[in-house]
Amino acid sequence: MLLKDFIPAPEVREFVQLYRIVHLQFDGHQVIPPKAYPPRPEHCLAFYPFETETVQYAASGKLIRHIPVVLYGQFTEVTHRMIGHKFLVFQIIFYPGALYRLTGMPASELNNQYLDAGTVFSAELNHVNEKLFNAAGYPEMIAVANQFVSRLIRKQKKPRLLTDNVWPLILTGRAKYSLDQLAREACLSTKQFERRFKERTGVNPKIYERIIRFDRAFRLKNSRPAYDWLRIAVECGYHDYQHLVKDYKDFTGLTPPAFHEIENNAPERKLGLSEGYYE
Repeated sequence: MLLKDFIPAPEVREFVQLYRIVHLQFDGHQVIPPKAYPPRPEHCLAFYPFETETVQYAASGKLIRHIPVVLYGQFTEVTHRMIGHKFLVFQIIFYPGALYRLTGMPASELNNQYLDAGTVFSAELNHVNEKLFNAAGYPEMIAVANQFVSRLIRKQKKPRLLTDNVWPLILTGRAKYSLDQLAREACLSTKQFERRFKERTGVNPKIYERIIRFDRAFRLKNSRPAYDWLRIAVECGYHDYQHLVKDYKDFTGLTPPAFHEIENNAPERKLGLSEGYYE
């Protein structure tokens, strides 16, 4: 069983943050709980070479099933993911702006969408999914993904701009950058930068920063369950615990302890795995 992130090949790293493989197998008699999937700063192409998953939106109750290759952009709400007993997903996690450059689609069109990727990319996706199904192991899967992304890059629709230089500054979260500083880094006015930022991420810079900070808190609690919530808040850049509670309620509808009570029953937890920091 596996829940692990892998570094992509150098030639695709400008576009791909990481590959994530989640491979879970359960006894046929086991009841598999749903996974409450919170917002995270990710644009993703997900391949399901074995069994697909069923997705239910927490707010609307909308159900989506039976999509073998899924494309989704920036989520700002929780979805519940239901899986089968033999589950493997290979996720290509793109940098912000990468899907815009590859497809020409404004990222806002992908917000909170769980789409059949075949409506955006070519039928080649089915061949890639078949190769993942027949792969001899995880290294071969990664090689298949590197080759596929390399082909996408050769057909990219939009050029790299100075705006695309700011993503490492934002995603690492190691230093605080104001909107004006980020705009200067991209050689744009603040309004121009906000417009291009939303075009590439789907949301404005303030919302995106909140999602990054929330995701960091979510993963830190998973990695360090003994940490109390005040420590989680402080280490992730919140003013206080109540500031953290507001983000949890806005993005999940629940308090931090209530959401992690659900998270602690996620399918991967049944197998001794957890979503911590990217590895």
